[in-house]
Amino acid sequence: MRQSYIAVLAMALLLLLSGCNEAPQGAQQHHLQGSTMGTYYSVKFYTDTPPVLAELQQQLDKELELINDLMSTYRPDSELMRFNALTSTEPQQLSAQTTEVVTEAIRIGQQTAGILDITVGPLVELWGFGAAGRIERAPTAEQIDAITPYVGIDKLQLTGAGLSKLDPRVALDLSTIAKGYGVDRLADILLSHGISQFLVDIGGDMRIGAAKPDGHWRLAIEKPISSGRAVQRILNLEHISLATSGDYRNYFEQDGVRFSHLIDPRTAQPIQHRTVSSTVLHPNAMTADAYATTLNVMAADEALAFAEQHGIAVLIIEKTADGFVERISSAFSPFIIEH
Repeated sequence: MRQSYIAVLAMALLLLLSGCNEAPQGAQQHHLQGSTMGTYYSVKFYTDTPPVLAELQQQLDKELELINDLMSTYRPDSELMRFNALTSTEPQQLSAQTTEVVTEAIRIGQQTAGILDITVGPLVELWGFGAAGRIERAPTAEQIDAITPYVGIDKLQLTGAGLSKLDPRVALDLSTIAKGYGVDRLADILLSHGISQFLVDIGGDMRIGAAKPDGHWRLAIEKPISSGRAVQRILNLEHISLATSGDYRNYFEQDGVRFSHLIDPRTAQPIQHRTVSSTVLHPNAMTADAYATTLNVMAADEALAFAEQHGIAVLIIEKTADGFVERISSAFSPFIIEH
């Protein structure tokens, strides 16, 4: 899971930590950080009686290393890549961790009629946004047609016996969901140590625990511009996760046409609508991660209707001739701070 893996996922968010460096007496802030999945991780937390920080960091690093060993598409011997290399259609038993992630991905894939698709990796590679690197020209219709027969969430079957490919050429890519799973696992580790006031951040996917001693965690959604950094919205958060997906920094252009890294499995083509980012709030970072990508693949009207139907908190940003327009679901509105 290197930088190009992360590029397929969510954008980084700006973290506003105003006032959090001076906690009330008795509660101390601690900060652990490192590298994983081709990006950074950051863990900030408050506690009166902290664990041994070196031991806690070792536990966090060990968990992230395990997730990479299981789900990375950049490690040839990962569990995921061993499954991809199989030519059998017989059920394969996977680890409990990978099974949990695949189960949620299939659930959302079926809920969205295949828009979230963990078998879309071959198309991502073909369009130059995978491990093989960028391409100079868009693939031909013949190249796309050669891949689409073995892409689709309907090509997978998960039962008590294990996970089966209905076509031996099927290959999985969990990049739309595994980073959020990593966030959840780090949060679980903190909670197991009795730490409830925390913010876990892996490359912009976040999970927020209880409020800081001086109040809510204040986070800013990044304005979707390709140069520089600016704030679109500020949120007051606790006991929730956040993930953002966008296409404004990862694309290529050919003959004046912009090709996004976000592939719509229904067309096997990069998205062409005006949505530039979607930010989802959900109790679990894994689910927020998956929904953020899903709703960014959908056009804004479709995404907002889906979010309202399923009670998903999402902020969608569309680009217009006059700038950016926000589309906000009912479940998202209570989190917004006017500024």
